[in-house]
Amino acid sequence: MLEVLFGSKKRERVLQYVLANGEGYAKEMADFYGTSLDPIQKQLEKLELGGVFVSKTVGRTRLFMFNPRYAFGSELKELLEKAREYYDPKEIERLTMKRKRPRRAGKPL
Repeated sequence: MLEVLFGSKKRERVLQYVLANGEGYAKEMADFYGTSLDPIQKQLEKLELGGVFVSKTVGRTRLFMFNPRYAFGSELKELLEKAREYYDPKEIERLTMKRKRPRRAGKPL
């Protein structure tokens, strides 16, 4: 939806993923969207160079999150949240689901 403004669908997806989860790393995002790793890494690098994201290293993993000092951070988040309202309901549910650990076998949903 916002790829016209952001330049690519991948950049919009990266921004939406980090907004929904608070932070994320490249492989996690690539697996979530079922895409290759390289374009996701390039978008993360561009967003970090532009000051939109900051990163920290945890072990060998580089986590990205929104830069709290970015001048237009709150406006960007509002725009992304507004755009998310027009997504497919299944996509919204998938983005906002916070499951990080595996579910016990036989446990009801």
